[in-house]
Amino acid sequence: MSEAVTRTVTTPPGLLASLDPLLREWLPRQRWFAGKGRPVTGFSLVAATEMLPPTARLGLYHLLVRAHQPLQPGHGGPEQPGDCYQLFIGVREALPPRLAPALIGHVTRGPLAGRTVYEALHDTRPAELLLEALRTRARIGGLRFERDPRQEIRSGLVPRLVTAEQSNSSVVYGDTFILKLLRRIVPGINPDLELPLALAREGCPRVPPPTAWLVAEPDESPGPPPPEPYVLGVLQPFVQGATDGWELALRELAKGEDFVAEARDLGRATAEVHTALARALPTVTLGHAQLRSMAAGMTERLEAAVHAVPALRPYADGLRSAFTALDDLAAEGRVWTAQRVHGDLHLGQCLRSPAGEWSLIDFEGEPARPLAERRMPQPAVRDVAGMLRSFDYAARSVDPPQPDWAVRCRAAYCSGYAEAAGRDPRTEPVLLRAYETDKAVYEVVYEARHRPEWLPVPLAAVHRLASTDLI
Repeated sequence: MSEAVTRTVTTPPGLLASLDPLLREWLPRQRWFAGKGRPVTGFSLVAATEMLPPTARLGLYHLLVRAHQPLQPGHGGPEQPGDCYQLFIGVREALPPRLAPALIGHVTRGPLAGRTVYEALHDTRPAELLLEALRTRARIGGLRFERDPRQEIRSGLVPRLVTAEQSNSSVVYGDTFILKLLRRIVPGINPDLELPLALAREGCPRVPPPTAWLVAEPDESPGPPPPEPYVLGVLQPFVQGATDGWELALRELAKGEDFVAEARDLGRATAEVHTALARALPTVTLGHAQLRSMAAGMTERLEAAVHAVPALRPYADGLRSAFTALDDLAAEGRVWTAQRVHGDLHLGQCLRSPAGEWSLIDFEGEPARPLAERRMPQPAVRDVAGMLRSFDYAARSVDPPQPDWAVRCRAAYCSGYAEAAGRDPRTEPVLLRAYETDKAVYEVVYEARHRPEWLPVPLAAVHRLASTDLI
């Protein structure tokens, strides 16, 4: 096993101030920036590490910066420190043509004056440096590169940035590993590392086991207790030749092919992951108070959604009945077991290997939710409801829509789940309907704000869920 490499680094004063005007323009254009619609008014530095000194040829800085934005859209109103983002800033005298899409801008003042800065993950050398640091368990300033000593990381693997990434960034190394780098960072134990590690200990083959991970000790020191470290990235085996479930489903729909066998297998895979998580981590019982609080939260989200999207108003009473039914069961003393779950399960979070085996990925949960909430035990049916909604989305994304395709897939998925788990999620219709309704309401608000042309997709589910208690 390689010895850990420790390097003390210093960051030049004035670095963030010199980058500030460039980052204000560049950061909101990134797919993973969460504060769209509100201007960035400034930054505060959480941590800065010089990974490569800025020589004439190449420099590399790792930054954790907190973007300051007004609370409301527009330039007025109070401001607050917002989300913390992980940035990899490359420094060159000039960019070669191959790196033109990575340009952030030209620095005019401060320690990097006269240099060009860019998104370094597009560049081979910085990407290679990250893998080598993980391989050697390096310590560079406040950055800790850790790895599982039982897994080998070969040097010399050629990196390539995955350009289709959305809420994070990923680099593939020689079709052997994939390094997922989280962009919006919060302190504490991230489920995207915690849950795959727990599943690896259980020997669950449905989730690629973490090979290595990157952690930062923040410079922010607000006083006791000391700030928790930040999980910045996870390296896992790359499933070569795999297709994500969303692409596969759309391909089968386009060919007019059924997806029932794949949906059944995916149900089995989901149940195997749930079963392993229940063994690996504590479970709890949700009683009267917790269930009534859950139903109340769903009702509050519905009321806010109806206010925001008038198209929901005709369905409000029917949708509310889904949450009232759950509240009634809680009042009668019904309880449910809760456990750690995926938290954001849909077809795009599943990979099917060329051999036909399904894997589940991206256990981060919904990034917009607080970390403590994402780490809370929940009924496993929540993940099932997310997947059922995903089948609907696939079936209604084609022209003409294929609702019967979704019905068959949903039934097959639940049947496959029951075969592996020993319990069918359809035997809990009230809870399943409540979770699916809550998800559909969220989708309506999202599509109304971001993709109005997609609004008919969740509205079709809303129509169904408002008029029946069946899945």
